[in-house]
Amino acid sequence: MVETRNAPRFRAAMPAQIEGAGDKISCMVRDISTSGAALQFLNTTDRIPARFTLVIPEHGLKLPCRVAWRAPFRIGVAFL
Repeated sequence: MVETRNAPRFRAAMPAQIEGAGDKISCMVRDISTSGAALQFLNTTDRIPARFTLVIPEHGLKLPCRVAWRAPFRIGVAFL
């Protein structure tokens, strides 16, 4: 398989939270790079807005994101 991402991703297991449209939704960062991440959820991703802020408290990060792809319990995001 040919890698097409802009930056290499690294596996992770960091608790995080999505903030957007007045909601706060818990998730887990499963992999991350300088340009984006894959997020995993306990519930389906249909409530996740197209743009939001990803908060990773463990590292003091608040990253503006847009959804790049969706699966039933995972989404891929690009950092803005």
